[in-house]
Formats: sequence, structure tokens, C-alpha cells
Amino acid sequence: QVQLAESGGGLVQAGGSLRLSCASSGRSFSVYALAWFRQAPGKEREFVAAISWSAESTNYADSVKGRFIISRDNAKNTVYLQMDNLKPEDTAAYYCASGRLRYGYASSSSAEYAYWGQGTQVTVSS
Repeated sequence: QVQLAESGGGLVQAGGSLRLSCASSGRSFSVYALAWFRQAPGKEREFVAAISWSAESTNYADSVKGRFIISRDNAKNTVYLQMDNLKPEDTAAYYCASGRLRYGYASSSSAEYAYWGQGTQVTVSS
């Protein structure tokens, strides 16, 4: 069983930065692809970023390209989301997810991730 725990959310002004972390307590962290999704009030959950299990592939939603960077540290069983130049429309609960995907695949589909964290709130004020 894989358990994920997000941290690092908070309140920030537009143009500011935050770094989210997601720690995994499960085994074989290094062979799981990892992703971040977000959900704003009244909206559906949407893809933000993903990284393949070997970290050679990343995938980003168009809305965050050039502003967010996903990375992973397999020695620490942790995935990160560095968020720069934050905008009010980035306000949402952010969730990390993990799944056993094929080599080099960083999926944007929530259906391909079997394990999910509880989420961390990011609020960007204008």
C-alpha cells in the first residue's frame, strides 16, 4: 500500500512562489510515476504536472508551463512542485498521485494513478 502526504501549501500574493512536497511511505517509490493535480471550488480536478518513474520525462498543463517545475528525489521518496509567478487562478487544493506506468510515461490522466494524497491548499491573492 502506498500512502502520500502533501505539504507546503499556503497563502501567497500573486507573483509569489511556493514549493509543494509529497512524501510517500510506500515501497518501490522509484518505479512509480508521480503527478500533481488540482481542484478549485466548483470545478473538476485538473492535471497540473507529471514525472515518469525514471524522471527522464515530464509533462505539464499548458496553464502552468514555464511557471511550475516538477521534480523527484527517489532517495527521499518525495516529489516536489516548484510554483513560481503564481496567479489567482492557481488557487486550488493540490493533490499528488502515484501510479505504476510504463517506462518514460508521464500521464496527464487521473485514471492512471492508483494512489492519492489528501491534498494541500494553495491560495493566491491578487
